[in-house]
Amino acid sequence: MTYSTLMVHLDLGVSNDGLLHIAADLAARFNAHVIGIAACQPLQVNYGDGYMCGDLIEQDRLEISRETTQAEADFRAALHGIASRLEWRSTVLPSSLATYVAEQAGAADLLIVGPEEKGLTRDFSRRVNVGELVMQVARPVLLVPPGINQLNLENVVVGWKATRESRRAISDALPLLKLAGHVTVLEIAATEEITEAHNRLKDVVDWLARHGIAAEPMTAVSQGDDAAELDAIAQEKGAGLLVAGAYGHSRLREWMLGGVTRDLMLHPARCALVSH
Repeated sequence: MTYSTLMVHLDLGVSNDGLLHIAADLAARFNAHVIGIAACQPLQVNYGDGYMCGDLIEQDRLEISRETTQAEADFRAALHGIASRLEWRSTVLPSSLATYVAEQAGAADLLIVGPEEKGLTRDFSRRVNVGELVMQVARPVLLVPPGINQLNLENVVVGWKATRESRRAISDALPLLKLAGHVTVLEIAATEEITEAHNRLKDVVDWLARHGIAAEPMTAVSQGDDAAELDAIAQEKGAGLLVAGAYGHSRLREWMLGGVTRDLMLHPARCALVSH
């Protein structure tokens, strides 16, 4: 298994240097085709404003065009001569950006995006709703926090649960796990479930071994905040990548995410590969 096609989502009007550095690194490692993608919604204005409304619409159109042109130029400059082939996709649309990107990601094996940064206004007309995207995309998503421009695979932690999401995530991560220096498969479980967790992890590390990946099983007793404990163990291990299943469900058109998933979306301390 490999990633023959990568897709990297670029936000408009901001620096995407970290995403592009990591996309370039992975493109070189896997000799991959890379698709750059950007999208936004047009300015929503009240037509009762007459002439001023027309001015605002034109200014918004020009700004979107300028920012899209810059994003494409940055994409091509960062990956020129590295990817086996480059492709660019962009659009302005009135509907969900997450739905558009998820549909386009059917052309890729791995989607690379930035997280929803803590403390920023969640304007989903210019920024993709990452939680919604992860739930829809049916592809593994590599989340790259701001300020990180290298995917450190020296130590990788896999957060394990006996669920289809975890099984999907570890399978989707195989190309990266094969490059890892050390892999830890961690399950956080209640005290009475620790023995069962040990048995489950034995099956997982044996499966990885058959793929040529040596992994260390590890269990920890849940203290009530699995997200914080997972982060603490990943930090202790010096993990540059966390692999985990993404959990959520829709309610009144909003995505309600589980604690671990929510922290990966909003408070990332390191790169994370998530699958739903």
